[in-house]
Amino acid sequence: MSMDLFSLKGEVAVAIGAGGVLAGAMAEGFAMAGARVAVVDLRLEAAQACAQRIQQNGGVAQAFAANAMEKESLEQARQAIEAALGPATILLNAAGGNDPKVTVTPDNPFENIPIENWRRNFDLNLVAGALFPCQVFGPGMVARRKGSIINIASVSAHIPLSRVVSYSASKAAVLNLTRFLAREWAPYGVRVNTITPGFFPADQNRRLLFNEDNTPTERTRQIWSHTPMNRFGEAHELVGAAIFLASPAASSFVTGADIRVDGGFLAQTI
Repeated sequence: MSMDLFSLKGEVAVAIGAGGVLAGAMAEGFAMAGARVAVVDLRLEAAQACAQRIQQNGGVAQAFAANAMEKESLEQARQAIEAALGPATILLNAAGGNDPKVTVTPDNPFENIPIENWRRNFDLNLVAGALFPCQVFGPGMVARRKGSIINIASVSAHIPLSRVVSYSASKAAVLNLTRFLAREWAPYGVRVNTITPGFFPADQNRRLLFNEDNTPTERTRQIWSHTPMNRFGEAHELVGAAIFLASPAASSFVTGADIRVDGGFLAQTI
C-alpha cells in the first residue's frame, strides 16, 4: 500500500494550542506529511517556536496568536490564516487544561468548588477547546465540502478520574459535541473525530506527576499500575493518529470516532 494514503500535500492544517508540547508534536507531524501548517496559540512566542521547528525541518508553517476563549479573536486569526496559507482543510483543537482551584483535595472538597472556576474549566475545555473553533472554521469546510476536525478528549472523558472532576466532565462534553458535529456535517464532506490521549507529562500536569526532585509521585505510581504498558506516553506517539484522522484518503469513512492513544489505560480492569 502506498504511503501516499497518509499524504497531506495540498492541505492547510490549523493547529490551535500548538505552542504546547502535545499539539506542537501533532502540528509538526502534519507538516512532515506535507501540509501547510498554521500554528495557533495564545502565546505568540510559543507558536513561533513551533513554526520555526517545522521550517527548520523543511516544512511550511506560520505562527498566529489567538485567544480561543474569544470567538472574535479566532475569527481574526482565521482571516489572517486564509490570507497567508489558504482556507483550512484540517483543524486540530487542542486548547484546554485544568484549573487547580477545581481539583478536589482534602482541603478543597467537591462541595466547596467555586462555581466560577468550574465554569472556567468548561469554557477552557469545551468552548475554547472545541465549540468556538468549530463554529469559526467549520462553516467554511462545510461550504467547500471538505475538512477534517480533530478534537482532543481525555481518558477522563470515559471514566472520571479522582480529583479532576470538572476537567473530566468538560472532556466528556467534548466527546458528545464531536459526535453531534460528526452527524451534522457528514453529508457535507466534513469529518469530526477525537483523539483520547492517555497520560502524557506536560507543563500543566507535571506538578501532579513528579516531585520537586523529579521522582514519581504516588499518583504517577497509580497511573502506571493501571496502564498495561506501565509508562507515560511520549508526544511523538500521538502523531500517527493525528495524521490518520487528518488524511482525506486514510480516514475518508471515519467520523464520530475516538482514537485512544493511552497505553491500554481504558482496557485495564483487575
